[in-house]
Amino acid sequence: MSIDQLMQDALSLPNDLRLQLVEQLLLRLESDVDEAVQSEWLAVAQRRRDEIRQGLVQPIPGDEALAQVRQLLD
Repeated sequence: MSIDQLMQDALSLPNDLRLQLVEQLLLRLESDVDEAVQSEWLAVAQRRRDEIRQGLVQPIPGDEALAQVRQLLD
């Protein structure tokens, strides 16, 4: 099964089952993440949150951010 097929199948699930799937995937990922890495990501997220709250940066919608990244990678 390809990742595209897996994604299509997952997205066709009802919301409650998709939520269960996401929770299980996150649990598996979290158990594999080095605590130092997790701590560093938390620090970055908190710093970015603070920058937004202080008005130092303006957030953009996620789909716009992904489009910008895709454009950079092309």
